[in-house]
Amino acid sequence: MAIFASSEGNSNNFSPVPAGTHIGRCYSMIHIGTAPELYMGQEKVMNKVRISFELPTELKEFKEGEGEKPMSISKDFTLSMHEKSTLRKMLEGWRGKVYTEEEARKVDLTKLLGQPCMLTVVHKEKQGGGGSYATINSISGLPKGIPCPPQVNDTFEWNYDNFNQAKFDKIPDFIKDRMRQTNEYKKAVAPHNQEVESQTSNNNIDDDDLGLPF
Repeated sequence: MAIFASSEGNSNNFSPVPAGTHIGRCYSMIHIGTAPELYMGQEKVMNKVRISFELPTELKEFKEGEGEKPMSISKDFTLSMHEKSTLRKMLEGWRGKVYTEEEARKVDLTKLLGQPCMLTVVHKEKQGGGGSYATINSISGLPKGIPCPPQVNDTFEWNYDNFNQAKFDKIPDFIKDRMRQTNEYKKAVAPHNQEVESQTSNNNIDDDDLGLPF
């Protein structure tokens, strides 16, 4: 099934992805759902998706005896293709051209899965201290002549169509806790005895053409 964005409407072995520019490949997409959250000091209702990338040239042994595997990094986006949205800016950088307003009306984000890219990662200080964290600052297309190694992690896509509990259980606990608070989750697990108003928000002011399918 598709995940559409529209212009309408911790472990002891943890270490952050190094800052800098990395080859990446999108391998996971989780529709978190719609719930209130604080944005610039105000509570806003936002519909979120979490997109994850593996970094095939940044390898690490996460569990002794299992060998090295790619590090990964994720970023949450509001499901909005508004002209000022972070998601739209990131995708335009990735595809190397801007969206027309007609194209931006409905973008199937699941077409990102399996696609290679270049990620610029920066480190930011955590609020209140306690060290820094890695975050994706920008995404661009993979330059000509630079290959992306084959994907290692299994492709994972989650949306609320045909709710699958076994698949839901594979999602990390801290993400599931967020998802349980959303309108989409409440509607999916109790569609007949719970009225949930669908809400969306567009308040996230937050190489050559490779023929990318988005």
